[in-house]
Amino acid sequence: MMLAMDNVSSAQRRESALTEAVMAIVAEHGLDGVSVREVAAAADVSIGTVQHYFPTKERLLAAAYTEAVRRIRDRLDALRLGPDPRANLARVLRQLLPLDERRRTETRVYVAFAAGAATSPTLAEIQKDILAELHVALSEAFALTWRDAASTHRCRLAAHAVIALVDGLALHAVTTDHWLGQRQLTAALDLVLAALLDERVP
Repeated sequence: MMLAMDNVSSAQRRESALTEAVMAIVAEHGLDGVSVREVAAAADVSIGTVQHYFPTKERLLAAAYTEAVRRIRDRLDALRLGPDPRANLARVLRQLLPLDERRRTETRVYVAFAAGAATSPTLAEIQKDILAELHVALSEAFALTWRDAASTHRCRLAAHAVIALVDGLALHAVTTDHWLGQRQLTAALDLVLAALLDERVP
């Protein structure tokens, strides 16, 4: 029994090392830089080892994207939220912007995988799931902020709008040379949130 547990944990560690290698390659070179050979070299294992755990590149990319999403979700779950729904909404959305080096790396990985989802059904399914989960959470946040003053439909539209906003800001931040810094990113987010939340709700 103990031996079996050790084998499982060893396999998990190896898979984790491989997905870590994929994310590092994607952050530096994009999805086109990922190959079995490059992943094996980055993880310091044989090509056969990579293929043993992930028989296809599609499964390897899916595992890495799933792990990248998990890390973002864990960071959001760890946020300490207060009694002000409006402040909580802004705090959550700022976590999705590349405001420090860790989040810049995460954003480069996310942008690469999101672009890959346009042509990969497997990645598209992961992308759809994370967007749907985020959309539900933000819709609920808008409902709490507006209380009974806004319809469910309006809350859902507002959630779509801010998801598109942070995605666009994040994309511009990591694909340009310091065109958008931390102050511009947070100021743009605050501007749109104020416009949404301060506007008279129909």
